[in-house]
Amino acid sequence: MQNSKLVYSTESGRIHESAGSDVRSTSKDGVVRIHRETKGRKGKGVSIIHGLDLDAKALKNVCTELKKKCGCGGAVKDGTIEVQTDDRAKLQTLLQAKGFSVKLAGG
Repeated sequence: MQNSKLVYSTESGRIHESAGSDVRSTSKDGVVRIHRETKGRKGKGVSIIHGLDLDAKALKNVCTELKKKCGCGGAVKDGTIEVQTDDRAKLQTLLQAKGFSVKLAGG
């Protein structure tokens, strides 16, 4: 029986992940959506950006730029960008300036 979650083998050493693990968040209609989420964050608001069909390096660059312009923290997780701000309107204008079609979604 072969273990799919094998990390280390005594025969060959460390097992490396395959290169096909690039996760992208895409939308069917080509619209980028900005959600607001507070669940599991002790009431702190976080804006989550879904639908940017970019590779990991480009997502990280966009995230860095948004964090600098908003003056807050954030991260790239599972093909989405999490920015630690409630100012979704500012994020919307910044993304529209980069040429994306953006909608505010959720509460």
